[in-house]
Amino acid sequence: MKTSQGWFFFTVFIISALVTGCSAEGDAAAGAVQAYIQALVDQDSERLATLSCADWEADARTDLESFTAVSVTLQDASCQETGTDEETHLVTCTGKIMANYGNEVQEIDLSERTYQAVYEGGEWRMCGYR
Repeated sequence: MKTSQGWFFFTVFIISALVTGCSAEGDAAAGAVQAYIQALVDQDSERLATLSCADWEADARTDLESFTAVSVTLQDASCQETGTDEETHLVTCTGKIMANYGNEVQEIDLSERTYQAVYEGGEWRMCGYR
């Protein structure tokens, strides 16, 4: 009887650890995307490059250049993983980027894109969007 109880608790422990690990991985992927968006708004090119996968670095610079002549703020941003596509984790965000072009404020709704995160170089990195 004690042996079956021991196996039961061991099995529950392993399942809990696996579920927690998957959740933490999704949180890390979403955190990388949210940090990328914050670096974009902060116009921090060095941080943006660090948070981008190798394939996305040139696109990250292009994204950044589109905000260089404007005042940009981030409003109520929050990101969460919504799924996977092979090795790519899919992340959706809520909130807005507010870009002030002098007399005009453009709102960029973060929920209109699905962001992609990949694990590269020991870190989660933003790697494009759909």
